[in-house]
Amino acid sequence: MLEAQSRQLDLKDIQLTADLRLPANTGALVVFAHGSGSGRSSPRNAYVADALAARGLGSLLFDLLTEPEQHLDNRTRELRFDIALLAGRLVQVIDWVGRDEALQSLRIGLFGASTGAAAALLAAAERPEVVHAVVCRGGRSDLAGPALSRVKAPTLQIVGAQDPVVFGLNCQSSRALRCEQRLEVVAGATHLFEEPGTLEEVARLAGDWFDKYLRAAHP
Repeated sequence: MLEAQSRQLDLKDIQLTADLRLPANTGALVVFAHGSGSGRSSPRNAYVADALAARGLGSLLFDLLTEPEQHLDNRTRELRFDIALLAGRLVQVIDWVGRDEALQSLRIGLFGASTGAAAALLAAAERPEVVHAVVCRGGRSDLAGPALSRVKAPTLQIVGAQDPVVFGLNCQSSRALRCEQRLEVVAGATHLFEEPGTLEEVARLAGDWFDKYLRAAHP
């Protein structure tokens, strides 16, 4: 297993903490946007990041909120649904990657979970020349609203078969997207993909998608 490196992301007016996994000679970096009430230490996202590293794909998991903001959100739950705020942070991180000497040459993909999926899609719409693929896991992609029609990056939505509400919302998002896209339903999975074998299937589907679209310039 590739050990994650801790990095500090100096953005416009804040500093965020991140975990970077960077396999040798990789040409791709997947930036994660976690879901409601989660963070860079999410075991589910860390599992997917480790699976991507085994394929030679880099990843960057970071906290979307500062520590005081996270404490506020834990009490009020108000910031986790502030999609504009979360997407703005994600865009700043994408721009930070573009300034970092060790990372700026890598093709970028986004992996969004729950409300982080909406942030990922909004960021992809804001940076169409930079974001080359998006994967949403159990995503509230519907919260991206009108920005869905502006997404250019090939987008994969993964939803559990036992998560009917999010499945219906993902179907709505599929109709709004104008990019290359696919909706995959994982049998037996609920919203958090906690059932045996379901998170492994998420990692496989995501890895295949990123392999296809992020390795294009790095055969």
